[in-house]
Amino acid sequence: MKTFKQRLLSLGIATAVLSLTNAVSANELAEMDPVTLRLAHVVNEQDGFHIAAVRFQELVAERTEGAISVELYPNATLGDERTLLEGMQIGTVDMGVITNGPVANFVEEMAVFELPFLFPSPEAAYDVLDGPIGQDLLDKLSEVNLKGLAYAERGFRNLTNSERPVEHPDDIDGLRIRVMENPVYTDTFRELGANAVPMAWTEALTAMQQGTIDGQENPVNVIHSFKLYETQDHMTLTRHTYAPAIFVIGMPAWNRLPDAAQDVLVEAAREAAQHERTVNAEMEAEQLADLREAGMAIVEEPDIAAFQQAVAPVYDTYGDQFEDYLDRIREAIE
Repeated sequence: MKTFKQRLLSLGIATAVLSLTNAVSANELAEMDPVTLRLAHVVNEQDGFHIAAVRFQELVAERTEGAISVELYPNATLGDERTLLEGMQIGTVDMGVITNGPVANFVEEMAVFELPFLFPSPEAAYDVLDGPIGQDLLDKLSEVNLKGLAYAERGFRNLTNSERPVEHPDDIDGLRIRVMENPVYTDTFRELGANAVPMAWTEALTAMQQGTIDGQENPVNVIHSFKLYETQDHMTLTRHTYAPAIFVIGMPAWNRLPDAAQDVLVEAAREAAQHERTVNAEMEAEQLADLREAGMAIVEEPDIAAFQQAVAPVYDTYGDQFEDYLDRIREAIE
């Protein structure tokens, strides 16, 4: 057992090491050439993604004392989410806030989060995403020349359509529903009887206006910020999938930054993600009230047990593919 004097000495050494580390980090930031990072996303300035991006921008500017500035490109001005990820890989885009579904097209294990009714609550999802399981999956992005920084939030997804109320899976039969370009989403809605139509979000907005699709599925914040009540008369709070979003940076941009700057980006992304989650939770009740006032009919208590039963074959299809992560997730949320 260490004596009191030895413990004091150890503490002094640890404090000195920490002080030296902080000094080195500060020097790295002070000596680096100014860098501008272009951060893109596909939604508008009222959306949670932009809220997260703005907070990240502020934190990075503050903590690097302007050595790193972040320029924001919302509204898909630099392309859809697949295009953004491909741009990050080759360095034509630096970073983005990207929905998990498109990311899973690059690292298929990420699609485990897309499985329907996997998470019973936001808190259960946060525990998994912010713990070892989530970090393992973020680390896998390096295999495809991307770097995952933190999990922001798309949120629990809900169904909207222009045709009829949906209280039971039978009510979905034959509806043309836009889904993300991800096989788990496609198979989920086919099991529910829909004509699942994979397409980019930018295309989906036009398709709803033109009536070439009947509906889509997204969290309340997206339905509200994009004024989907203008084309969608009905919403059902299915909360069928919790969708993360990811702060992603391309390796070409990441590798040109010193270690101290990389540390700042990771911590800023984590804090910005937490900020977005809090804002989303605070805003949802108000957003639902706005949607009702705008004329959208909302089914608040659909037959969730029937939905869960209908999508059980999705687990038969993908259970083996995601077995390791699925078992770990289930153990973590028990």
